[in-house]
Amino acid sequence: MISHLPNAFSSRTKAFYWHFGPKTLGGFDISMDQLKVKIAGEIALSSDPGNAMKKWREVFGVSQSDLSHYLGISPSTISDYESNRRKSPGIGVIRRFVDALFQIDLKAGGELIKRFMEAEPEQKFFEAVDFSKATTGAKLLESIQGECVACSRKVDELPLYGVTILDSIKIILELPYESFVRIYSTTSQRALLFTGTSTGRSPMVAVRLAPIKPAMVILHDLDAAKVDRLAVKIAESEGIPLAVTKLSLSEIKKKLEAAV
Repeated sequence: MISHLPNAFSSRTKAFYWHFGPKTLGGFDISMDQLKVKIAGEIALSSDPGNAMKKWREVFGVSQSDLSHYLGISPSTISDYESNRRKSPGIGVIRRFVDALFQIDLKAGGELIKRFMEAEPEQKFFEAVDFSKATTGAKLLESIQGECVACSRKVDELPLYGVTILDSIKIILELPYESFVRIYSTTSQRALLFTGTSTGRSPMVAVRLAPIKPAMVILHDLDAAKVDRLAVKIAESEGIPLAVTKLSLSEIKKKLEAAV
């Protein structure tokens, strides 16, 4: 079964596959195991495993108290791992941690896991970048030389776990509705960066109508003064920070890759 894993996986990551093993839970197929391996591998191989654990706990929307109750340990133990006050967790700890997140979500209906397993990249329409740990809206805008034009008060404390770069025309005209959720990769707590927009109106109308909202919207290669008033009004109505950046797309991608 190990032979079915991509060659790019390290031997340590492959070891997780043996620990998590093939299972079928709540009607889901083997891709759940692949998702567990991905999360477990990210934690194990991270230079900051505590932050990686915290990221995934927050992505799943599980409190330290609920997780500790499920695992039968104290909340302070969870806190110690996340702040790296305890030594790096071993395979056994990470397995229990990841299993707990999945079981808690499954008991709540498994909607988050379903979204994760549908998050196959569709490069024709978009490119999703997931960060190894959370950043803030303010830090992201600083790195890509962005300027906020709506809901600027939110960006300082706004947690972001990734950015999805989208071709605004292709997304609006060609992306099947049932595939729209995939642009959010593993979490909607991310920024959507739209390219090829002249005023920002169409992307914001699409965001307003979408069933899932992003944490932030960024319009590429657009001056703040040229952002459509309706786009700003929608952003303020939805409570979604709206920003612009003139930095080249190649430079933006370099900045994002540095945060992975």
